[in-house]
Amino acid sequence: MGRAALILILSGALVAGCGGFGESRFNPMNWFGRSVSTPVDPNATVNPLIPQRSESVLRRPRQDAAYAGSLVGEVTELLVERRPGGAIIRTTGVADYQGPFELRMVPVEDAGDGVLAYEFRAYQAPGPRGTDLSRTVTAAVWVTDSELAGIRTISVKGARNERTSRR
Repeated sequence: MGRAALILILSGALVAGCGGFGESRFNPMNWFGRSVSTPVDPNATVNPLIPQRSESVLRRPRQDAAYAGSLVGEVTELLVERRPGGAIIRTTGVADYQGPFELRMVPVEDAGDGVLAYEFRAYQAPGPRGTDLSRTVTAAVWVTDSELAGIRTISVKGARNERTSRR
C-alpha cells in the first residue's frame, strides 16, 4: 500500500511539472508571441547622407518600385501561423477610406539583423470613410523556414502604428 501511494504521488508531481511546456520555447506554437502596437514617428525622414539606389540602363527596375500603394491607416492584428515548411504572416488593418484594393505586404530592405519587416500597403482613393468594419482589410505572405532561420522579430508598419511579434 505504501509503495503504491509513493508511486502515485511521484507520478502526480511529474505530470504537474509538465504544465510549463505550454509556455516554453520548445513548444512550436509559442515561437512568435502576441503582437504589440507602437506609434510611428510622422516626422521620420530618409537619411540624406545614405545614397539611394539609382536606376540605370544596365539595371532593370524592380517590380515593387512600380507599386504606388499607400500605407494602410492602422495595423490592428499581426498573426504568425506556423505551417509545415514555413509560416504565414497574416495582417489585418483599417484603411483610411472605403474600397482599398490590391493589398500588399511590401518587404522593407535593411530592416536590421534578425528583423523581418513589412509595410502594409494598398491602393486607396479618397472617398467615404464609413465604419471601421467596412474599411477592414487583410493580407498575408508566405515565408519559408529558411527565410525564418535567423529571424527574431517580425514587424508590419502602417501609417499610424507598427505591430511587432517576437520569438
